[in-house]
Amino acid sequence: MPAFPLLAVDIGNTSTVIGLADESLNLTHTWRVRTNRDVLPDDLALQLHGLFTLAGASAPRSAVLSSVAPPVGENYGLALRRHFMVEAFSVSATNLPDVNVELDQPDAVGADRLCNLFGAERYMTTHEYAVVVDFGTSTNFDVIGRGRRFLGGVLATGAQVSADALFSRAAKLPRITLQAPQTAIGRNTTHALQSGLVFGYAEMVDGLLRRIRAELPGPAVAIATGGFARTIEGICREIDHYDETLTLRGLVELWASR
Repeated sequence: MPAFPLLAVDIGNTSTVIGLADESLNLTHTWRVRTNRDVLPDDLALQLHGLFTLAGASAPRSAVLSSVAPPVGENYGLALRRHFMVEAFSVSATNLPDVNVELDQPDAVGADRLCNLFGAERYMTTHEYAVVVDFGTSTNFDVIGRGRRFLGGVLATGAQVSADALFSRAAKLPRITLQAPQTAIGRNTTHALQSGLVFGYAEMVDGLLRRIRAELPGPAVAIATGGFARTIEGICREIDHYDETLTLRGLVELWASR
């Protein structure tokens, strides 16, 4: 039975990124939708069918799922089984024998972080190590060694979560768009908040990357991905590459490597 198109679904706490890949493992279509834990399998099947129809894309013949929101991942699996006759491969540390997770509890690593490991490999041709900075609900720093070694990382609060916490605790502060202002010194409340939340966050990212690199025995390439990466592109000095599709492409390459 043909394996393509291949459906890749990366389910995060805030958003879900969906893609279709062809025989060359290239992503031909990508979509980003809101993660909703209350949506049932039949609803998800309708959503997928609508996306495929709008894009004029063929229905998938196989699927790979990464989920940090277990009920949603299970529902996607049911939707694909019932309505597309596809049995999805669900990523976990226990079903990837060629990946070495060097953590105290290897099975505790998130599926999305394992996908980042595969997505980062193309950037490691001249480096022994890579650090993927994944800007989502939380900001994850995934430290990867050549040979599909997951060495550990850092978990930090996401920029939007930090902003929401600040706004909820300080009633007089206006809700703002997270974008970089022209200068670090703010001349009004909005600009001052943007400086602190964007420039301050970028400095945190740069500082952690410097600390991580100092602890590694060799040079490391740093790649940014996730929604907030677009906002800090060009601001963070320690990031070498920006790749919005890194996790999704990693899912595709992980599936192909089994």
